[in-house]
Amino acid sequence: FSLQVLVIPMSYPALIDGFGRQITYVRLSVTDRCDFRCVYCMSEDMVFLPRQHILSLEELYRLGRVLVSLGVSKIRLTGGEPLIRQNIVWLVEKLANLEGLKELTLTTNGSQLARLAQPLKEAGLSRINISLDSLQSERFSQITRTGKLSEVLAGIEAAQQAGFERIKLNCVVLKGKNDDEILDLVNFIRQNQLDIAFIEEMPLGVITEHQRAETYMSNDEIQQIITQQYPLLAASETTGGPARYYRMMDSQSRVGFISPHSHNFCGSCNRVRVTAEGRLLLCLGNEHSADLKAPLRDFPNDDQPLIDALFNALPLKPERHYFDVNEEPQIVRFMNMTGG
Repeated sequence: FSLQVLVIPMSYPALIDGFGRQITYVRLSVTDRCDFRCVYCMSEDMVFLPRQHILSLEELYRLGRVLVSLGVSKIRLTGGEPLIRQNIVWLVEKLANLEGLKELTLTTNGSQLARLAQPLKEAGLSRINISLDSLQSERFSQITRTGKLSEVLAGIEAAQQAGFERIKLNCVVLKGKNDDEILDLVNFIRQNQLDIAFIEEMPLGVITEHQRAETYMSNDEIQQIITQQYPLLAASETTGGPARYYRMMDSQSRVGFISPHSHNFCGSCNRVRVTAEGRLLLCLGNEHSADLKAPLRDFPNDDQPLIDALFNALPLKPERHYFDVNEEPQIVRFMNMTGG
């Protein structure tokens, strides 16, 4: 019996969607909760899922194990804020030891890194992305509503001291809000041997703090601002995600652009997301999803129904997303519910 359980996943082909794209990268949300309330990510008064609806750490590990057996080589842990999930280091260690997983990464707001960077490194985490939208304390507090810049900067330093390499900052630029800091952020990564990715705001969830059409800034505009001071050269390497990376002649730091509006990257999409409650999202910009929690909980000792659910969901993955900042959001879930 045990031999049969080991052989079952290996008898399946890779996870390939209806457009010939193989799924090798999964963003796995461990919680919908966050200690920040970023204005572009969620509303100020959020209602979070009841805890019994959230996948347990054991269920998350089991799901990761099955996905890796089906050809997934990269897992990114997301939230909400993944580092506020209790015993997150245990999950990192379990996933990091999966044979066939080439990279285990994490996206965080950095608030908990001062205490967790070293344990995460020792547990086997490969890389860290840290969200940072401003280097001005008061503005940072306005954007995050509850965040303290000093804690994030201390977290970045702790991650470097723990030995993480190629730490990447994620920055959402909003016109009239923080677009005057673009060069400041580039100078910051140059001084601290970091990378950065500028991300166009995703129209997920209904927000009231700003009009997305008015604050939208394309990455072409951002790239033009940077190029005036630092000419950018296209880099050949990739991190396996949607970012296009560039180098500067006099720095090892890289500048990336994730452009869901201005430069659609769906043709090479190798990603799916799993929400904290076990919904498999086949596309960031579509509501198509499948329930993985039911097979996880209804068949705790049998991976077959979970495997079947994954393969049955593949036809739901659309060819591409369509975002329009001038229209009401078609996706009502907030980014914290989407899984990073």
